[in-house]
Amino acid sequence: MKLSEFDYDLPTELIAQFPSLDRAASRLLVVESSGFLHSSMAKFSDLLLEGDVLVFNDTMVVKARLTGTKLTGGRAEILLERSVGEDEALCQMKVSKSISPGGFIEIADADEKIEVLGRSGEFYHLRFPCKPLDFFEEHGQVPLPPYIERDRIEEIDPKRYQTVYAKNPGAVAAPTAGLHFSNELMESIARKGIEISYVTLHVGSGTFKPVRAEQIEEHEMHSEWFNIPKETSTSIQKAKSNGGRVICVGTTSLRALESAWNGDQVADGWAETSIFIYPGYQFNVVDALLTNFHLPKSTLMMLVSAFAGKKRIFDAYDEAIREGYRFFSYGDAMFLRKNICSP
Repeated sequence: MKLSEFDYDLPTELIAQFPSLDRAASRLLVVESSGFLHSSMAKFSDLLLEGDVLVFNDTMVVKARLTGTKLTGGRAEILLERSVGEDEALCQMKVSKSISPGGFIEIADADEKIEVLGRSGEFYHLRFPCKPLDFFEEHGQVPLPPYIERDRIEEIDPKRYQTVYAKNPGAVAAPTAGLHFSNELMESIARKGIEISYVTLHVGSGTFKPVRAEQIEEHEMHSEWFNIPKETSTSIQKAKSNGGRVICVGTTSLRALESAWNGDQVADGWAETSIFIYPGYQFNVVDALLTNFHLPKSTLMMLVSAFAGKKRIFDAYDEAIREGYRFFSYGDAMFLRKNICSP
């Protein structure tokens, strides 16, 4: 398949630059086999049935972006990818000229410098004065996506670019489908008797990496760590046995569950995944998906095309654009069922 097959034209004014005033006030496009239903996230629980399991990603976004200077005076922008030791991490770094091992980066309000140990593929291997997550939390900023084009981080961002149920620090980007859930909406879902389960997938900076291969099968996915708790695996197995649906909130939850499938059930525990889902993939676990609207030519456009059928997805995107839905991280949502899939 060609990369150009997953492109579409999006008016720039539909790219959401700020979150909605209320999380559950976001619009919701329900994609049916017979057409589209325009709803809102406040009514999301109406789509849920007895026996369903709703799976959330409880990763927590860390302040993963740093701005510093090289000892030669040049600017250095650092984005955390992952910790790899007590005081070491792999990071994306934007500099005018690459830094050799043994070089240092100064952070304005930090007493000690960051040391460059070398390169690991596309990432810099850095040593920090303390645990990397602690250093970023003290000196870093919320890593808003590049398509949110603002001069500065607003006071609302650290709270709103985080799900209300986040608890495991490690992500550099939010699992954005979860941003639509308020505490009140979570409580209404629980009152309906819907099983709520969690996975943890720490979204890495590679999520912003563009697909450059024209033949998409040649694209190499970034790797991310995830965890499936035993109780989540058990809940999914029970739902499957009783004819219930597994509904993922976000593509990260979906990628974790599909990666953990061992041919018989969803295996629990920590693992690493670089799963690349595009049309032709056979889903083993997930029956329905709540997700945001994704960037043209992105791996997530390929994933939802695989899940709901490529033509159906592009029809849905055309509908969303006509109706003025808000796109990307701070935008609106769509609900997809696997049973509308087509080749």
